[in-house]
Amino acid sequence: MMSNETDGQHKSIENLVASQEKRTDELMKELEQLKNGTYQFNHTELNCEDIDKMTKEREKLLYQRNQLEKSLKEEIMEYQSNKYLTNVCSDLVTIFSMAISKALPEISSQQAHVTLNMNDKFGDYQCNSAMGISGILKKSGIKMAPKDIAQKIVENLPENHLVKSVDIAGPGFINIRLKEEFIRKSVGDILLNGPKPRPLVVKKRLVIDYSSPNVAKEMHVGHLRSTIIGDSISRLFEYLGYDILRVNHIGDWGTQFGMLIAHLNDKFPNFRREAPPIGDLQAFYKESKKRFDSDEEFKKRAYQCVVKLQSKEPDFIKAWNLICDVSRHEFQKIYDRLQIKGLIERGESFYQDMMVDVVQELTEKGLLIVEDGRTLMFVPGAQAPLTVVKSDGGFTYDTSDLATIKQRIFDEKGDVLIYVADSGQSSHFEAIYGAAKLTGWYDPKKQTVKHIGFGVVLGEDRKKFKTRSGDTVRLADLLDEGLKRSREKLIQKERHLVLTEQELKAAEEAVAYGCIKYADLCHSYVNDYVFSFDKMLEDRGNTAAYLLYAYTRIRSIRRNADVKLGSIKQAVTEKGGVEMDHPKELKLAKVICRFAEVLYRVTEELTPHTLCDYLYELATTFTEFYDVCYCIEKDRNTGAITKVNLHRLALCETTAEIMNQCFCILGITPVDKM
Repeated sequence: MMSNETDGQHKSIENLVASQEKRTDELMKELEQLKNGTYQFNHTELNCEDIDKMTKEREKLLYQRNQLEKSLKEEIMEYQSNKYLTNVCSDLVTIFSMAISKALPEISSQQAHVTLNMNDKFGDYQCNSAMGISGILKKSGIKMAPKDIAQKIVENLPENHLVKSVDIAGPGFINIRLKEEFIRKSVGDILLNGPKPRPLVVKKRLVIDYSSPNVAKEMHVGHLRSTIIGDSISRLFEYLGYDILRVNHIGDWGTQFGMLIAHLNDKFPNFRREAPPIGDLQAFYKESKKRFDSDEEFKKRAYQCVVKLQSKEPDFIKAWNLICDVSRHEFQKIYDRLQIKGLIERGESFYQDMMVDVVQELTEKGLLIVEDGRTLMFVPGAQAPLTVVKSDGGFTYDTSDLATIKQRIFDEKGDVLIYVADSGQSSHFEAIYGAAKLTGWYDPKKQTVKHIGFGVVLGEDRKKFKTRSGDTVRLADLLDEGLKRSREKLIQKERHLVLTEQELKAAEEAVAYGCIKYADLCHSYVNDYVFSFDKMLEDRGNTAAYLLYAYTRIRSIRRNADVKLGSIKQAVTEKGGVEMDHPKELKLAKVICRFAEVLYRVTEELTPHTLCDYLYELATTFTEFYDVCYCIEKDRNTGAITKVNLHRLALCETTAEIMNQCFCILGITPVDKM
């Protein structure tokens, strides 16, 4: 598999070489004409120094191109001893791009367009470049039918490890069939080495911001999507080798803390010496909010507390820390249940001291304007200006987020910054990114900045998900209800009769939390989705329940055959891959071989639902295989095992390995017994 960086470098150099070759040839021809007296002065004045310079540059570029082509050939042939996953689609793009470059040097920089063939009777993949190339040539005054272009591409295909055969269909579609040798060996490599992605050419750092609850408030269903989506994206990039910083940008600063501290001081005046019993922070918050809204004297004291907190007076910092610690403890309970790991807390308070420097820098660069007492920053294309300083001299969320993006770029050295927050904040983040670009902090050529904006969770009535009383659903209550329904489902299937209590508890948690996560991740996050325990616990269709049961059944096949994994690996090693005779074996193997390209597509598009679709396809394709390809044969009378097909067991084990890796990326914990 060729890295994106190497691939891009190759295309860039190909383009430069083609350009230099063309211009150098023109100048050399003119120089020859000048020598023999036939030169027509219809060009710019000839400069021999320029010719010499361009010739040397051409030689340099040709050398670089040759080195890249050599490297490419080494990568393509490396499959013979490959310990890493092969991105089939990416390699096909490289192979067909080289063919285009040789067949049509005038457009040597044109990258091939290769997609999965939707109808496998026509082939495994399809190259659809001929039609586009025909249009490009037409603009240059060259008329060539797409079918003729496709033929030239096919004739110039380099020797490779992937393509068994091609045929041209319709106006110029090139249908591609893969070599069975490649497929059987690739599946064997995954079984022997595990599904390992190729190491990154250059290590990159991802800073991802997700979950972000508010201190003194319980996590509710509104925090579910950010937490689950952010965790899955983090797991994917970590699996691919990125250096990850998971940031929990909690709301731990602002006016509400003056209100909470004033209420704490009134209700528990000895909080400095004795920890107050404020375990139920939600109730405590509601009490203080009620006083803040109805008692002017209390409101005045609350504002005074804010000033003292911002001045970092010790007693007020202590009160603030007490409140934050209680919240932190409650948040962690939820994270532990959902197996959310690695989140580093970086609340709004973390950036307070940085905001003064940010305002000073923006002022010095002449990017701020004062209007009606407020200090504003107008960002081109933004719907509204950013309020950097309020009329009372205080900072805002805008100021905090400007300090945040600067810190993540310069201090954290983030190459990729991702913010996972609801779609309602899209315009805000666009303004922040625009401001960072305007200031010179964010360079799109050096960093990638992305907002993953998601829709809301709806109830089965398709209205915003709330309790019957109209309150926001507490996340802890939602998880409890999931556990209860999961156990009921397992008992209906009589799993309690064959599982120990410990195994039943593990299955109950796997199904409950897995279903809640998968129901979110299997939809495009840009859309709202309907939360329904009944649907997500169905053991048919594209649900976590179905996939977890399927995984458990697959894992049980080898146990039932009483065959050690080492015996299966030995059989695969001896044959140099997994032997396949039946069409359903080959179909399953091809789906397994697509794992790498699906991963990189999810990485580029940041779409976990694409991985969910693949996981479901893998499970259903396995069912097709298992229904007609017997892995174990038994005596009809005694039930004793008479024959075991080790290579079919290898397909079972490899399928389970890929499913397990998908579950890991999605943050779902499968169990072998269910």
